[in-house]
Amino acid sequence: MEKKEFHAESKRLLEMMINSIYTKKEVFLRELISNASDAIDKIYYKSLTDDSLSFNKDDYYITITPNKDDRTLTISDTGIGMTKEELESNLGTIAKSGSLAFKKENEIKDGFDIIGQFGVGFYAAFMVAKKVTVLSKSLNSDDAYKWESSGIDGYTIEKSEKNNVGTDIILTLKENTDQDNYDEFLEEWRIKEIVKKYSDFIRYPIKMEVTKRKPKEEDSNEYVDYKEVETLNSMVPIWKKNKSELKDEDYENFYNEKHFGFDKPLKHLHIKVDGTIRYDAILYIPEMAPFNFYTTDYEKGLELYSNGVLIMEKCADLLPDHFSFVKGLVDSPDLSLNISREMLQQDRQLKVIAKNIKNKIKRELLNLLKNEREKYEKFYDAFGRVLKYGVYNDFGAHKEDLQDLIMFYSSKERKLVTLDEYVSRMPEEQKYIYYATGDSIERIEKLPQTELVADKGFEILYFTEDVDEFAIKMLMKYKDKEFKSVSDRNLGIESSDEKQQIEDEEKENKGLFEHMAKVLENKVKKVIASNRLKTHPVCLSTEGDITIEMEKVLNAMPNNQGLKADKVLEINTNHEVFQALKNAYINDKEKLELYTKLLFNQALLIEGLPIEDPVEFTNDMCKVMV
Repeated sequence: MEKKEFHAESKRLLEMMINSIYTKKEVFLRELISNASDAIDKIYYKSLTDDSLSFNKDDYYITITPNKDDRTLTISDTGIGMTKEELESNLGTIAKSGSLAFKKENEIKDGFDIIGQFGVGFYAAFMVAKKVTVLSKSLNSDDAYKWESSGIDGYTIEKSEKNNVGTDIILTLKENTDQDNYDEFLEEWRIKEIVKKYSDFIRYPIKMEVTKRKPKEEDSNEYVDYKEVETLNSMVPIWKKNKSELKDEDYENFYNEKHFGFDKPLKHLHIKVDGTIRYDAILYIPEMAPFNFYTTDYEKGLELYSNGVLIMEKCADLLPDHFSFVKGLVDSPDLSLNISREMLQQDRQLKVIAKNIKNKIKRELLNLLKNEREKYEKFYDAFGRVLKYGVYNDFGAHKEDLQDLIMFYSSKERKLVTLDEYVSRMPEEQKYIYYATGDSIERIEKLPQTELVADKGFEILYFTEDVDEFAIKMLMKYKDKEFKSVSDRNLGIESSDEKQQIEDEEKENKGLFEHMAKVLENKVKKVIASNRLKTHPVCLSTEGDITIEMEKVLNAMPNNQGLKADKVLEINTNHEVFQALKNAYINDKEKLELYTKLLFNQALLIEGLPIEDPVEFTNDMCKVMV
């Protein structure tokens, strides 16, 4: 019998499994039970479309059989089974999903739940087994086949005998070591514990013959052992149970069982509604963002059930985009089992459920912010960006829902603060909510534009993400307080004396500023005396709706339109550099041109903007030095 090699990727995966890719070896049983449940789901679905098949639920179950003498553990199911080709295809290639292929072949778009797959989960068996034997007879074949492997050296497939359709997975356990006791997985109490922990909500009975005791005779003090088949799982979906019956651990185990994520959820919501629209829901706020969360590959949505039967694996209509991080499911008896995606979009009941869910998520996040600040900040670190996108998206349609949830770093508090916290601390004379933009907190703190606002004692919010300023522009104001960039031409905090002083400076040096503006023609709108600079010689400010930071973001996009902010070059007339400018204007216009270009490039560098001609800039620097 020819031994076949695993694909290269499968070999690497097996090596990882043997060295325990999972932190707990016990999860191998959860994975194999999920696969068995999956196999029964498939035969159930076929019975819905094939009149020659009938599905009597009592005939479908999963059996666990420990054998201490042989040191084997067998997981059997009465599901659809596998042909020789399916054994090779599903078990010879890493993460090859027989379930996915089944769905595609049968054109299942919104069918029954397919929770397991032969793939990564199946390979978990090698964490505890030195040899894995799969004996399977397919519903579509008269022959049975045996697949067998002892690990990375490969596998064999041969014809075999099996009376009934279904699959037996026989694990020959590894020898015990000082670190690992593999015999524990043959103990009845341990198997029952693992099933209860991970697979209690599997919808088919998980059966095992267990040892029980009874009196030898009536009224006798002597007892005898006997064997009895017992169903180990409750089969009651967690969302159908009363909240009082459940602990946090039950919700966490369900989160893991459903593969909602590899983290531990920060919060869960168990919703039961018995009004005009009836539904149960379990929702999770994850601790960490999935690796592809901020990519186009990420698919949002909740599992949607009708009376415990899956209608849709990811129903996007149940979640707004700004809450796309939420995981979980909704089960409603008021939805039709044969409802299609097109009908879902128009379904009034679904829209009512979605609105209710949105409000409950918002309420839960506000409670987390108020009562468990550390947890909220952890959540915000992972998902704050999507909340800010939510403020900006759809022309600000959701800003009222999200404005109390977003946070920014504060110049005064040196930590994240909400808009409400900022406004509550504003001095009476402060008109605006001030913010500064930059690549990092460290860079923003060095910006010359912050000097005047900070000198007045006003708090500044630091915007370090590209979406921040766009979101704020859409929000426009919070509690009647408008937002104002520290780079805005008019900060609204100048005293009448300061304004008069600037006007006098500009009148006195009108010729100088006009000459500098001509040198920088098409680069700046004008050159003016600054009222915001204290220690720095120069900075850029802007006029109009597009700021410098927005210009950077927009021009980094693929469909870059070449949009530019209306820049203003501000000169600190109290800085010693200004005297050099005045002298050059009177005595050496060529030197003034040199100084002007240098100051403009200096202002660009401070803003993180590229210099148009670095070679010219370095040559200009050399000219100053000689």
